[in-house]
Amino acid sequence: MSDYLLQVKNTNKKFGGLVALNNVSISIQKKSISGLIGPNGAGKTTLFNVITGFVKPDSGLFVLNQKKYTPNFIHKVARAGIARTFQNIRLFSQMSALENVMVGRHFHTEGVHSGILGSLTRTKKFRKNETEIKRKSMELLELVQIEDKANFIANTLSYGDQRRLEIARALATEPLLLALDEPAAGMNPKEKQDLKKLLFDLNSKGISILLIEHDVKLVMGLCKYVHVLDRGQIISSGEPEKVQKDPKVITAYLGK
Repeated sequence: MSDYLLQVKNTNKKFGGLVALNNVSISIQKKSISGLIGPNGAGKTTLFNVITGFVKPDSGLFVLNQKKYTPNFIHKVARAGIARTFQNIRLFSQMSALENVMVGRHFHTEGVHSGILGSLTRTKKFRKNETEIKRKSMELLELVQIEDKANFIANTLSYGDQRRLEIARALATEPLLLALDEPAAGMNPKEKQDLKKLLFDLNSKGISILLIEHDVKLVMGLCKYVHVLDRGQIISSGEPEKVQKDPKVITAYLGK
């Protein structure tokens, strides 16, 4: 049985004459925190967007939990078991923290429980389902340590708490893999340390995490495995200690 949760093989993507990804392959181990780094223009965002269904690849094989998936549509990737956050926070700004997470739970339970008719007539089944969604959503707010802000409107939360809320909403879909796009972007040193602790806590509960991040120091102190992209190609993969000493990585970041 494979130890890999996600396998991406021989992935290619061009934008016009620009080769963004050139035969890229990475593997993400189960229950690990893995990082994807590289200098500006390396192809990190393109690969991340391909994996999560926001950009269609020209070619490649994608396997999640030993099942092939085709990353051509966002909702299909989410159904396959990948949930993501964004560098620019995308919350329902005028809804409460609790309501934001409940939206994620509704996505997870869509088509399983009572539908439109139930919501209109407020059947017993519908009310029971809503109670369960609310209960689970509160658990997720507690997991990311902002349960005391459940009724706060999302855009009134601090920047760090908005990041936590976005993670809780992603977890509401019960993903196999949590994909984080620049989670530390815009954070001060304390917020970064709090984020690091949160991700360690989530991982200790068996949640697999993949993050793309510019803060190399944060990645090296957080991730068990690191993949380095440069000019659309993987130039190094492995444990942080190995990657940091790789001459190709040093050259990519510092030049010859």
